[in-house]
Amino acid sequence: MGEFTKEFTSDNFDKEVINSDKPVLVDFWAEWCGPCRQIGPTVDELATEYKESAIIGKVNIDHHPSIASDYGIRSIPSLLVFSGGKVQQQIVGAVGKMELKEAIDKVL
Repeated sequence: MGEFTKEFTSDNFDKEVINSDKPVLVDFWAEWCGPCRQIGPTVDELATEYKESAIIGKVNIDHHPSIASDYGIRSIPSLLVFSGGKVQQQIVGAVGKMELKEAIDKVL
């Protein structure tokens, strides 16, 4: 995980994501998921690029299945964009950097 990429857990999800005053991109992933590993470096790059204006992090669904269940995550990678504590957009699959940037920029 990148220097500015947060790890969201059952313990910090509400504080870091739901109650955040900044937009949040959450990457739901697992170590065994090839497409998740493929998109991981892109998510880390975005965390660095948006470190001042947004929070970007990951939820390992194997370690925190209740969070994935709460948001109806059925396939990974799934990325949710939160603003004001609510999901604004969901992206499924290993998409390109520009699509993720557009999703974040839409809520900034």
